[in-house]
Amino acid sequence: MHHFFVEKTQIGEKEIHITGSDVNHLRNVLRIVPGELVSVSDGDATTYRCEVTQMDENCVTAKILWSQEADTELPSRIVLFQGLPKADKMELIIQKTIELGVSEIVPVATRRSVVKLDAKKAEAKNKRWNAIAESTAKQAKRAVIPAVKPVMDFEAAVRYASAMNQKFIPYELAHGMDATREAFRMIQPGDSIALFIGPEGGFDEQEVELAKDTGILPITLGRRILRTETAGMAVLAVLMFQLESGAVL
Repeated sequence: MHHFFVEKTQIGEKEIHITGSDVNHLRNVLRIVPGELVSVSDGDATTYRCEVTQMDENCVTAKILWSQEADTELPSRIVLFQGLPKADKMELIIQKTIELGVSEIVPVATRRSVVKLDAKKAEAKNKRWNAIAESTAKQAKRAVIPAVKPVMDFEAAVRYASAMNQKFIPYELAHGMDATREAFRMIQPGDSIALFIGPEGGFDEQEVELAKDTGILPITLGRRILRTETAGMAVLAVLMFQLESGAVL
């Protein structure tokens, strides 16, 4: 069943009105016809099962059959602070981490980031990244669309993470999987979690020291060096299993 997002103002007592670019997607790409069922989220906490009743050029009307509190979100808010990677890797990272349940993605310009974006390029990239976030959230049937924030420098990212309950920075010079396991065991449902992932060249020592000084915990992800596009997914997969199953790793 296809999934869509609407503003709360588009939700009536008995009907939902889908507008914007989704109308063309429903009519001309998916070829949805009256009588078919769709899933709609208000971008907050409620998911609606609906039957399409009318399709106009600028609006698709769907009758609400029933609604329920969304159960697709993790019990903790996880923010991924991703060092800017090369090429189109950021698009893959956005797709896969949203599938795994990330709440927000912050692109971070670090000292070893090869990619350098001026204001115009950064704005264009951010617009595309948020479009990918929305598309992925629909595919994954998320209740919310995780935001991709504007690019921050490392110091700004550290400040942004300062109020979060649990903060981790995988670092190749960190040692001890037991320490990583114990750190993850301390996470409780409802905690906010910051996860810092370096670019291809990793974080430099001064960045790691700044992170440590502000309460961000260096952890190891094992004996192998993971690519930047793999590291965040690896941590999120572990956290998803732990938070959703209640398992103690």
